[in-house]
This record gives sequence, C-alpha cells and structure tokens, in this order.
Amino acid sequence: MAEESPDSAYHSHGSSLEEEAAERMDDEEQERLLSYWQSVGRGHQVDVPRDMAEPIQQLTRNNSPQERQSIPFTLIQRKEKLGDLLYEKRQYGKAKWACIKMKEKQYEQSICLGFMKLMRYICEQNSSGLYLGITIPIVTIVHTNEAQSEMARAVTVAYYLPEVLQDQPPHPFDSDIIIEEWPSTIVYSRSFRGITNEDSIMREINLLAEILESPELCLQDTFIIAGYTNPAAANRHNEIWFLQRP
Repeated sequence: MAEESPDSAYHSHGSSLEEEAAERMDDEEQERLLSYWQSVGRGHQVDVPRDMAEPIQQLTRNNSPQERQSIPFTLIQRKEKLGDLLYEKRQYGKAKWACIKMKEKQYEQSICLGFMKLMRYICEQNSSGLYLGITIPIVTIVHTNEAQSEMARAVTVAYYLPEVLQDQPPHPFDSDIIIEEWPSTIVYSRSFRGITNEDSIMREINLLAEILESPELCLQDTFIIAGYTNPAAANRHNEIWFLQRP
C-alpha cells in the first residue's frame, strides 16, 4: 500500500484546519446575527427563537441590493408639488404571493413574527429545498373601520414570489403560509420613513386621503404597508398603498 507523502498529508491537514476555521467563523456570524435580531425583537416584544439563526444568516448574506428583485409595476402617474413627490399611481399585475395572517396584540409583533415565518419559507423550508430569493417590498395588508380612525388587529404579511417561481410556487412546510393569486390592481403609493405602528400607519392613511383628489375611488377600509427594509432596521423605507376599487 502506497504511503501518504508528507506534502499531501500537510495539504490534507491544512485544508481540514481551514474548513474548521471557516465553520467556526460561520457559527460566530450566526450567533452575532441571531443576538442582534433577538435584541431588536425584544424592542418589539417578540421572541426570536434559536432556529431562526440559519434563515437570518442566509437572508443577510443575500440581501445586497443587486440580489433583491423588485416587484414589477407600470407607472401611470406621478403627482408632485413644488418638486416634492406626493404620490405615484401604479398598476401591479396579477401575481402569486405567499401570505400569512397574524393577529398579535401590536402591529409590530404581527409583522415581525409573520416576517420570520416567511423567512423560513424563503430560506429552504419549502418543497424545492432551495433558497427562493428576496423580493421587495414585503407587504402587509391592514384593515380599518370605515371612518379610518381605528386599525384592526388582524393583518396579512405577504411575500411576492420571484418571476421564475410564479408558475409553480414551492409548497411551504408551514401550514400557516398560504399561496394566493392576487388580481391586477391599481394602487396610489406614498413613501414614508421610520417605524410602522398603529399610530404612524393611521397618520399616513389620513395624510394620503387628504392629498388624493378622489380618495372615494379607493377601498375605504383596506390598505397596504409596503416595507423595503427588514423589520430590524431602524430608519425603514416604507410606503402606504391605497387600493383602487375593482
């Protein structure tokens, strides 16, 4: 039997050391990211469990701007005043979304917990066993009373399936996640920054209602919050969407 040369033994041992070091760095990164999300979660009164470590790491590594796919739409109109953009009128086409209904005590709890469930689906916990890719924005459907003075607790957090998966969406392992096909919709969109909670959402709804020439053309009790940054971010980029009546 041929003996292993010292040189090949060195390379074999060296590569295993490199693999161990890489695994150790990988574990350290996972712990650091999990710890960060857990501290953010506590601020929203949400517990981030240990099994979120891997999805958080996957999402973080694949969250560069060039990796994210924007939901396609057709711009119909831009309304400006003194150089400031007041709102955009857009048309979104018929498409499939992964949706989860949440009903926590606070809106922030619902979107954080809903987003975590969708993260698991995106990060391989699906029938394809593959990482599905990030699409933006992640949207939340909210409901108010007819007077638009109070927000209901029940919300739906939704993830737009990438173009290549629209025809055959992978099946979620989590039975709480439902794949829905949404019809083509015209929305009136206005951008805002910061945290999203019951107060800020109601403020943005009232603000856009004042700006629109004909708000009665839109649904009066159903709105969408579009989030372009994850719930852990401090200065988030959001939009409020009014939905034109079918």
